[in-house]
Amino acid sequence: MPRPRKNALTSALFRLGRSATRAMSKTAGQAGRMASDALTAHADSAAKATRDALAAVASPAPAPAARKGGGTWLEGRWGLGPFAMRRYRLYLPPGVGVRRKAPLLLFLHGCQQDSASFAASTRVGAFAREKGVAVLMPEQSQDANPQRCWNWFGVEQLVALEAAILMAIVDHVGNTAPVRADRLYALGMSAGGAMATTLALRYPERFRAVGCHSGAVADSAGSLRQAGQVLRGRREPDPDAVARRVAGHALPPLLLIHGDHDLVVAPANAQAAAQLWTGLCDPDDRIRQSQPTEVTRGARRTCVRTDWTRNGAPYVRQVSVRGLAHAWSGGAAGRAYSDPSGPDALRLAWAWFSGIG
Repeated sequence: MPRPRKNALTSALFRLGRSATRAMSKTAGQAGRMASDALTAHADSAAKATRDALAAVASPAPAPAARKGGGTWLEGRWGLGPFAMRRYRLYLPPGVGVRRKAPLLLFLHGCQQDSASFAASTRVGAFAREKGVAVLMPEQSQDANPQRCWNWFGVEQLVALEAAILMAIVDHVGNTAPVRADRLYALGMSAGGAMATTLALRYPERFRAVGCHSGAVADSAGSLRQAGQVLRGRREPDPDAVARRVAGHALPPLLLIHGDHDLVVAPANAQAAAQLWTGLCDPDDRIRQSQPTEVTRGARRTCVRTDWTRNGAPYVRQVSVRGLAHAWSGGAAGRAYSDPSGPDALRLAWAWFSGIG
């Protein structure tokens, strides 16, 4: 029996339905692939965020690399035995050697940073190449501190061990690289700044000068609770206890850089550090304090600078950066703990260090 003929309308509806089905299938396939890609991207992003969180590094960065002919980055590991080791990175500017050794800057990162992220944030490689400075960047391990903070507070044995490990790395580099042991400087951010001043109080004869950027005042806390009080500006070191530790040694000159909008480490810490340094001078020393001076360059944030001299020589400089939060002044844009609108902290520090003599 012959099949009934479809009229034109039925055929048109059939073709339309078939086309719609194919289109729906294609759209569904595309949506599925898009969803799969989105889920994969989300999974990759989540995995990266997890890795970053587990590494306790807020803004991870690749290992620093020098341009051709622009010096050398080296990596190593040193310390006080197999259970007290730290990784480090060392930058050597071009042209250094046995006959031409470079001054050495011990450069200490803050919490939630490692040496690579700190180098990227501060652009220390380009700066050191320009100035001909060797830069030693030890790296805190998560075994020693889960947030990669240098242990500037705590029981005496812990702080003493941390300081000894860092000085062991300095000595190792001094014995194996073309750097000048007689021109050693230290500068750090946040916990690194507190650790730099801690080293100055424990090894004062080793440093030409030290600097603390947004750091807590050293030798001020023996417990986590006390450290919290220090960070809020509610606790200061015992000057008599620190004087016994220093045992009459002259402290190296101190630079303090701090933002007046810092809500992580209260600006009162910079003031307390300046008072500690000047209070530990010999009674016969002539200490003179300058009037605070406003300094503005271009569109950068304004600084208020106060200087103290000791027997006519630079001894303490305090730089308060207006509007700066808990961030490296003049650092790279788009990185954690970095503010590109401030004056360049590295240049501020080196200009002052260079004037120490």
